[in-house]
Amino acid sequence: MSKMKLTVTLLSLILFFQLTAQNSKTVAYIDQYKEIAINEMIRSGVPASITLAQAVLESQSGESDLVKRSNNHFGIKCKPEWTGARTFHDDDAKGECFRVYDNPEASFKDHSDFLKTRAHYRFLFSLSPTDSEAWAKGLKKAGYATAPTYPQKLIKIIKDYQLEQYNSIALARIKNSTSPIIEVTPTLSSPTEKVSIAIQEKESDTEISESETYIPTAKKNNDLSSSKYGHLNYPEGLFTINNTGVV
Repeated sequence: MSKMKLTVTLLSLILFFQLTAQNSKTVAYIDQYKEIAINEMIRSGVPASITLAQAVLESQSGESDLVKRSNNHFGIKCKPEWTGARTFHDDDAKGECFRVYDNPEASFKDHSDFLKTRAHYRFLFSLSPTDSEAWAKGLKKAGYATAPTYPQKLIKIIKDYQLEQYNSIALARIKNSTSPIIEVTPTLSSPTEKVSIAIQEKESDTEISESETYIPTAKKNNDLSSSKYGHLNYPEGLFTINNTGVV
């Protein structure tokens, strides 16, 4: 074997082992934080696939200095409203201010809230929670990152590590969650008898039910009187359930 071929072979092997090591770190990172991402999707509506892909990219699978120094997994900068601890790190400019969190969970939660509470990200929540590609492109459009290939990077991570599965898990948990029970005392029957009314939070006539988490505010207001979200309008005063008077 010539020296040139030997050198190419050695470089290929080095690259292979580096990629394998990086993939192993990323797999371990995803496994460590997937439950937090799923719970955040249920709580806020941000797809778990997007949360995990952004975390992998922004934190370098948990290896970045920003993560190690401040538990900041998403590269979120201080912004004027931030009153918590802060650190300074070179990014688009030298010595920029970044948020510091007590633990990774706080960073993931703040990431969800950051998207939920800022007007220019509001349109994202009208997208399907399973359309990761639209979310990735929407984040770039809204100005989350300056890199022109940011959406493509997120989409590649989602596909390479099959992150869409965590969206499905979150939606399944929403669909199968136990409906809360409200007990009311009847007024027209035995005073000791109680009637339990299960308020159905999710639709059961579709393959994947739409949680209130994913109903845009305007849509919800328009649909309050429609049959689709009719369960949100309860009659006031005295009415009847199963021939039993209730309030």
